Amino acid sequence: MSERKVRVRFAPSPTGPLHIGGVRTALFNYLFARQHNGEFVFRIEDTDSNRFVPGAEEYILESFRWLGIRFDEGVGFGGNHGPYRQSERRDIYKQYVNRLIDEGKAYYAFDTPEELERKRGEVENFQYDASTRMQMRNSLVMDRTEWEQLIADGTQYTVRFKIEPGQEIHVNDMIRGDVRVKSDILDDKVLYKSADELPTYHLANIVDDHLMEITHVIRGEEWLPSAPLHVLLYQAFGWEDSMPRFAHLPLLLKPEGKGKLSKRDGDRLGFPVFPLEWHDPKSGEISSGYRESGYFPEAVVNFLALLGWNPGTDQELFTLDELVQAFDIAKCSKSGAKFDYQKAAWFNHEYILQKSDDEIAREFAPIVANNGVDESFDRVRLVVHMMKDRVSFVRELWDLCSFFFIAPTEYDEKTAKKRWKDYSGRQMSELYEVLQGIDDFSLEGQEPVVMQWVEDKGYKLGDVMNAFRLALVGIGKGPGMFDISAFLGKAETLARLKKAVEVLSPAQ
Repeated sequence: MSERKVRVRFAPSPTGPLHIGGVRTALFNYLFARQHNGEFVFRIEDTDSNRFVPGAEEYILESFRWLGIRFDEGVGFGGNHGPYRQSERRDIYKQYVNRLIDEGKAYYAFDTPEELERKRGEVENFQYDASTRMQMRNSLVMDRTEWEQLIADGTQYTVRFKIEPGQEIHVNDMIRGDVRVKSDILDDKVLYKSADELPTYHLANIVDDHLMEITHVIRGEEWLPSAPLHVLLYQAFGWEDSMPRFAHLPLLLKPEGKGKLSKRDGDRLGFPVFPLEWHDPKSGEISSGYRESGYFPEAVVNFLALLGWNPGTDQELFTLDELVQAFDIAKCSKSGAKFDYQKAAWFNHEYILQKSDDEIAREFAPIVANNGVDESFDRVRLVVHMMKDRVSFVRELWDLCSFFFIAPTEYDEKTAKKRWKDYSGRQMSELYEVLQGIDDFSLEGQEPVVMQWVEDKGYKLGDVMNAFRLALVGIGKGPGMFDISAFLGKAETLARLKKAVEVLSPAQ
């Protein structure tokens, strides 16, 4: 195994939007491949034709483009192991189905859905296996001429894998160690369906992984029950030497309560469970996405990497390259990882702080313009510089600092009651005169003059500044007052002061 080039794959089904758990699985595959100078393959598992959803494949690809997770080959990327859509590999799978049948390792089953349902009613905990297969309608209990005639007549059938009891199956898992399972608990899984001439997941998966030279299969914990069957299939084909190493990642759990993370959790608690916004082509329902919700792709990647994996240090912020260097699949947890959506917002806040004012301003400028404000980029950037440390998402900036661009039309009642004193109108009128006399209206030009005036008059600095803030902002929030007044400029500052006095102290 050590001599083979590391090759991993991500193989989603195009049955709808990509769940954030699938994104994490792809990310861990990507990190593993890059760390070992290996290759990352993108395969589409579309053998379930009834569940195919138009647009899902492109949605998945666009999600990874946005996240910056790059594939080396596969659907949309080319390569020497194609085709990479399972629906385009029918003839390949049929060869291997026939091989298993010819070698007596699989058989034709002609049981109808009604017959199977009736059997389940007759036998408690019915399982199609060595103890029951000879009671069913399949090629094991028929003469060759009989089952050949059924096939010739167009009778629908499945092909089932013949699992022999009494075996101990070893799954060598990189996270969970040596997992041992008795073959007696496994049923004769369906490998192929004549109805659509396509294999099931189990056969297609094994054949593709072998032919595409996949060395490591890193997938979600929900696939762990399938691993013993896949080991048996590798053995049935004589491919033990090329069997991949398995790693089954811990589940993503609900933020509250027990169980797997679901879309309902996101809808209820107000966070996305898909990377991009999804428009369901059948129902018309729109589901939120991390991109449209204002998350940076780097923040999403960083957040997901630490769900079920721990670097063994206190470091939390990682670039993608740093994650590649630090990643060790053996340090993945065996137990599920609780999905802390508030931590995701914290990561986004940290990435806002890391990004330059220019980068954030480029995202904030359209929001300013959409609110009817024609403002220069330089001034938008100045506001971002003062305010970006207070938000987790760029979209939050407008509600927090619209006062920089639009004068208040009313004054917060609670703040006014607390901060605007009986004498505030007189003090603000005096401040108006002081500010009017300042030629240099920069922060450095205003602050010493105003502070000296407060001291000379014996006023309480808090009283003056709280009333000044209410006058310019309309509420008790914002950065330093001289930062605000310097940004607004002399004319706008004086106009806001005058209006506040007129509205809040009309008799003075």
